[in-house]
Amino acid sequence: MNLMLQGRVAVITGPAKGMGAAITRAFAAEGARLALIGRDTAAIEPVASDVRKDGAQAIVVPCDLTKPAECDKAADATRAAYDGRIDILVNVAGGSGPVGKPGVETTPEEFDEIVTLNMNGCFHTMRSVLPTMIAQRYGKVVNVGGTFGLRGRAGRMAYSASKWGLRGITKSFALEVGQYNINVNCVAPGMVDGPRFRDKVCADMAKRLGITPEQAAQKHADEYALKRITVDTDIANACLFLASDVSRQITGADLPVEGGWAML
Repeated sequence: MNLMLQGRVAVITGPAKGMGAAITRAFAAEGARLALIGRDTAAIEPVASDVRKDGAQAIVVPCDLTKPAECDKAADATRAAYDGRIDILVNVAGGSGPVGKPGVETTPEEFDEIVTLNMNGCFHTMRSVLPTMIAQRYGKVVNVGGTFGLRGRAGRMAYSASKWGLRGITKSFALEVGQYNINVNCVAPGMVDGPRFRDKVCADMAKRLGITPEQAAQKHADEYALKRITVDTDIANACLFLASDVSRQITGADLPVEGGWAML
């Protein structure tokens, strides 16, 4: 299927590793012109270099997503590089917050930190790029949330709260900008295989239950209808779908990509 993303200008946050890098490569393969934004530009450059070698256009823009002025500057830099356009925003950047820590033991500082990153960061980038999309009468915004923002999770209260909040941001913006031919949706990954899942989530479960990290990973897989852990490319494919005109009539939606756990 031709997703018709050739030449579209896509801003991607958190592109340095994991699902962010997979999403970056997926959009590059579809011919999108990329603006890769984040604080650690040294970590982003290798991904940008890889996609450039394959013929993609990609700029790297320094940006602390928790600072509105920096998000505005990143949007300005994107427009300057790509004929004044911004067609797509994919908000991948985020954190996990405390893992395995009950809400009553979560400190106010821990709560504020993850909510600020996972909610405010997406709000700031959307606020920076949406005026351009409104003027164009075209745009696609894909926020990467999480299934703990659909069902909640014991031991992950702060993270869950941040992802529930992101859903509200997504749906409200979708209602406000739909009249301008702009779609705003949320991809909700489950556990995604990779260092964060293996070294934090599985390690925490293994310690609590007295099992191996491999057994912990299998316990997670056993919770899902499809009995397997999501991988980065699963998330990338969902983002491509929601950023394309194939999904033109979908907005304000939550798309779980988790093998059958949330079951909305």
